[in-house]
Amino acid sequence: MKKKELILDGLSCANCAVKIEEKVKKIEGINDVSINFVTKTLKVNVDDENKLKEIEKIVKEIEPDVKVYDKDIIKNDSQKKNSKADREKRFNKKDEIVRLLYSLTIFIIAILVKEPFGLKLSLFIVSYIISGWKVLYRSFINIKKGLIFDENFLMSIATIGAFSIGQFAEAVGVMIFYEIGELLQNLAVDNSRRSIKSLLEIRPDYANIIDNDRTYKVSPQEVSVGQLILVKPGERIPLDGVVIRGSTMVDTSALTGEPVPKTIKEGDEVLSGFVNLNGSITVKVEKEYSQSTYSKILEIVENASSKKAKTEKIISKFSRYYTPIVVFSAIALAILPPLVFGGPFKQWLYRALVFLVISCPCALVLSIPLGYFAGIGKLSKKGVLVKGGNYLETLKKIDTIIFDKTGTLTEGVFEVTEVKAYNGINSHELLKIAAYAESHSNHPIATSIKKYYDEEIDEKLIQEYQEVVGEGVKAKINGETVLVGNIDLMKENGINIPELEPNGTIVYVGINDSFAGYIKISDKIRPKAKDTINKLKKLGIKKTVLLTGDNEETARKVALELGVDEYYANLLPEDKVALLERYLNNVHTVAFVGDGINDAPVLARTDVGIAMGGLGSDAAIEAADVVIMEDDISKIIDAINISRKTIKIIWQNIIFILAVKILFLILAALGLANMWGAVFADVGVSLLAVFNCMRILK
Repeated sequence: MKKKELILDGLSCANCAVKIEEKVKKIEGINDVSINFVTKTLKVNVDDENKLKEIEKIVKEIEPDVKVYDKDIIKNDSQKKNSKADREKRFNKKDEIVRLLYSLTIFIIAILVKEPFGLKLSLFIVSYIISGWKVLYRSFINIKKGLIFDENFLMSIATIGAFSIGQFAEAVGVMIFYEIGELLQNLAVDNSRRSIKSLLEIRPDYANIIDNDRTYKVSPQEVSVGQLILVKPGERIPLDGVVIRGSTMVDTSALTGEPVPKTIKEGDEVLSGFVNLNGSITVKVEKEYSQSTYSKILEIVENASSKKAKTEKIISKFSRYYTPIVVFSAIALAILPPLVFGGPFKQWLYRALVFLVISCPCALVLSIPLGYFAGIGKLSKKGVLVKGGNYLETLKKIDTIIFDKTGTLTEGVFEVTEVKAYNGINSHELLKIAAYAESHSNHPIATSIKKYYDEEIDEKLIQEYQEVVGEGVKAKINGETVLVGNIDLMKENGINIPELEPNGTIVYVGINDSFAGYIKISDKIRPKAKDTINKLKKLGIKKTVLLTGDNEETARKVALELGVDEYYANLLPEDKVALLERYLNNVHTVAFVGDGINDAPVLARTDVGIAMGGLGSDAAIEAADVVIMEDDISKIIDAINISRKTIKIIWQNIIFILAVKILFLILAALGLANMWGAVFADVGVSLLAVFNCMRILK
């Protein structure tokens, strides 16, 4: 299977987008089909690239005006393509406005003309054809293909029906204002798309390659790992790398949401998407364009549409049945009352036509994906990546948050604060033996011991090394058996520990089956951790839980200081999963917050896995459902608040749209609504829903 992304240039019908997705899913040899109406993209996995022609055929059947492009083919010429597309779009909009102005002018003349009737009718017909020929043509083509129940069919039947019963002005006026409404809706959606996409405008346009003391501009895709690039003041850093010359301040807000500039000097890592503010720097490229931080962030946000929220799925399914039900209801309304109650057939036919005008489900199908994408885009601007609408929806419902301690509630930067030796060796010897034993470990505690020792390690003295998961290390150093780890490691190997009450994280050391001493490690609590816990409780989070592999005393102290409801200490990775299962089985909606590197099993199992410190961390981005792009725990508050605001606005739209449509359906059945009111209501709810979605971005 090969992943392909198609650009659907000109896609403006949300209901049509749903139909395209449903039909493409039925093609054999294609899976993971997802259409993003906001970005106008269709993503699929195909076993044969020839299937792309079948996809294009389906798109053309449903939306003849849409142009289909393979993103892989056009990406090298993307700027030229986008510029041409923008010019064509502006030209088409101008044509649409001129066409509708002609139609409206003729319509007004037709209303003013009293006699002769033939001239009046001719003017109405001309105005109707000018304004409605596209709707009629699409309806005719779709009927030939068996695609009956869409907005073009509804408007064609409704307006032709109005002509048939002598409501000429109403038929033409409804068609004109329907098309004006569609134009306004398209303009509003395009404006919304631009607003959302502007949140993600971190795309580097070029890279300045340094070659033999000369620099020249190339596309970032053409730069290889190891090449040198020059980044001048005001330019966006195009690729991830390390500064080898120069220093500057960089704006990281596009990735992290933080407005405070960051100082960068030689040896520091820089990421694509940073903006160089005031000094020229030379960067050695460490990742190719497709693996750069910018590419991964954009991919996550744009792929978020493939993981649809439950609400979105329900509405998509609802829309497939809603229109046929309304059409058959309209037929019943036109036929049954005259037969049962008597009365003129023309009167009930008119009511049925009003039914058809108000029945288009576009407002629902349009506003929901737009709302979710706006929420995800807003969070990305704040440095929080959400991998799908389903996770955004779940964030609103969480009532329990479980935190890993190290690197999440604490900074994860360990420092040795005490070395205590026993049984005849001095503190320096104890530290040296521990550093040698930990020399092959990358654990933060091991790193802190090696850093504190700060002397060269002679690898020849290390004969054996074994890491015991969750407990520590075993090693043979210069012929002596050394154990370095927690109390469980000591007990399992028969080493007696004297009763100690040290405050902090303790690393015990055993040499040749005897207790040799301990090293105390301290880890600072994050500055915003306590405030974040308090705010979470104010937001209605019922339970906060701390998990750690540290000892009971350390866990208790941190939990009390932060105000966490529950804590569990001395945990192995599998113990954390077991505890998580307990909360999940008690019908809690649980979020787990970890560092995304060694918490992958728990992040994968929970309802929403949140990774801290994901800036440039492939492991964090891969493991979690939500990635906080820097070590700021307070971003969890942003994630929950924006999630709640997004879902609230989406449900406001759903309730408002359905209420208006149901109201007009009832009024139409009672003869209290006309086609003018129906078309204004249909267009109005669509525009209001789009504008309501834009409140998410504020």
